[in-house]
Amino acid sequence: MMGKTLQRIWRHLLTTRRSARRAFPATTLKAIQQKIADGEVTHRAEVKMIVEGSLSLPAVLNGVTSRNRAHELFSHYRIWDTEENVGVLLYVNLADHKVEIIVDRAIGRATKSAEWQAVCKTMTKEFANGAFHDSTLAALEQMNDMLTQHFPDEGRKKNELSDKPLLL
Repeated sequence: MMGKTLQRIWRHLLTTRRSARRAFPATTLKAIQQKIADGEVTHRAEVKMIVEGSLSLPAVLNGVTSRNRAHELFSHYRIWDTEENVGVLLYVNLADHKVEIIVDRAIGRATKSAEWQAVCKTMTKEFANGAFHDSTLAALEQMNDMLTQHFPDEGRKKNELSDKPLLL
């Protein structure tokens, strides 16, 4: 157990914001923003993507998981605060090699966990090879298709959350 904790501490100390910018450069962030915007024309969900290189040392020492952090960010950025309860957070933690998807109540009731796991798998399958750009766009396309199926846009939706991904 102690060995895994030390490995995790080192990964978080060595993965910097600069590492996150290398994995998700400006051109990739712009493509992600466009893919989110394109999807939100076809469905009523509000998608937010947040990429974080690593957690703080105190967070790691206190056992904060990527899932815990995703829930914290879901709340902090008020992704839950959409009119139809259709917020979706796509969270990437590079140091932990984790992708977490947190969905609001309406989406949680209409979708299955296996659908979201498939999106995560699409996204992460090429991360080890450094293919962050293509894998992320493919996962967003898959997510948009799923959300369009469950929450098709009926022409009255307004954009409640910025489509611009955040790099923390």
